[in-house]
Amino acid sequence: MQYLRVLGILVVLAIAGCSQLNKASDYITNPSAKAVYKRDFNVSDTLFGLWENQVQLALNDSVQVEAPYIEKGLFLPRTFPIYSYEVDLSPGELFNLEVKTDSLNELVFIDVYRDTGDSLSRFKKVESAAYGEKNLNFEAPSEGRYKVVLQPAIEAHSAFLLKITKTPVYLFPVASGSNSSIQSFWGDQRDGGARNHEGIDIFAKRGTPVIAATSGRITYTGEKGLGGKQVWLRDSRRRQSLYYAHLDSIKPLSGTVKAGDTLGFVGNTGNARTTPPHLHFGIYRNFEGAINPMAYVFQPKIIDEEELLPSAIPHRTLTKAARANLRNKPTTSNSRVIGSSKASDTLQILGKSDDWYHVRTPQKKASFIHQSLVTPI
Repeated sequence: MQYLRVLGILVVLAIAGCSQLNKASDYITNPSAKAVYKRDFNVSDTLFGLWENQVQLALNDSVQVEAPYIEKGLFLPRTFPIYSYEVDLSPGELFNLEVKTDSLNELVFIDVYRDTGDSLSRFKKVESAAYGEKNLNFEAPSEGRYKVVLQPAIEAHSAFLLKITKTPVYLFPVASGSNSSIQSFWGDQRDGGARNHEGIDIFAKRGTPVIAATSGRITYTGEKGLGGKQVWLRDSRRRQSLYYAHLDSIKPLSGTVKAGDTLGFVGNTGNARTTPPHLHFGIYRNFEGAINPMAYVFQPKIIDEEELLPSAIPHRTLTKAARANLRNKPTTSNSRVIGSSKASDTLQILGKSDDWYHVRTPQKKASFIHQSLVTPI
């Protein structure tokens, strides 16, 4: 008995030692989340290859979603499901993806690719969730179309809830303001077309606090030129400066400020003397000049949390219409027909978003089909 006890302790110590050794090695080699998964779960080369090869299938998909987006579904073991979503992103937007499962131990792998437009190497991986993480936050470095690929582990068996949202990286620069407060936009004509508006105008009552949209360093305060009383705030992280103009008054400032600190108060100084009080808010980036600030402060629609429904989503469905359109978005208003399904065709269900099924055809193409056109199996 004593021998067995000692042997058990040695086995535990050996396992713990291997774990610590792996962690030390990972710190040096920085393996991908999938490589760690293969090693830690001792996945065979053949099975891992079958699973990993699904990524190319996802990269060839062309379904698009607009944030906020929610999808429910069911991961089934060894069915090799993979999910891919194209999302348009702009600098100033923080992309957020979260996957909830009814089992905390389920592994999900999330990668973000940039569409380069290069026919030889079209997609470049730009971001990945850490091993064991079921969420990813990603600030777009440049404007364009990004592809998000989500892949559950080989043996994953769980209902899931996927939520995609976008949030601005800056606070709204006028206290208690909202999107409707913005009434003059980037590119609007000024001086009879002699110049274009290089910012946005946010209207509010005189004296409404104007706040630091991000933490940074004050580089100028004073009154001059068309902007009247103004404040310049430097965002060193993004190598750009925030411009607050037409202030009624400026709060005494120097050095650094924190996001949310009051910089001054809404007014109509400078060339805004004949207009109602408002804040002109602009952003100037190194080597580029003025850029459109809208994405940096636009407040997105809030979506309510939804509970998981483990038995609500079937795994397959039959087309009941003589001919049913397959679309690239879960809507008919601004989507594109990318294929069709005929009566009695069997479609694999990846998930469901409102009244639309996210499906994969027998030809392995992902698309959306309206629930009225199919009969779940």
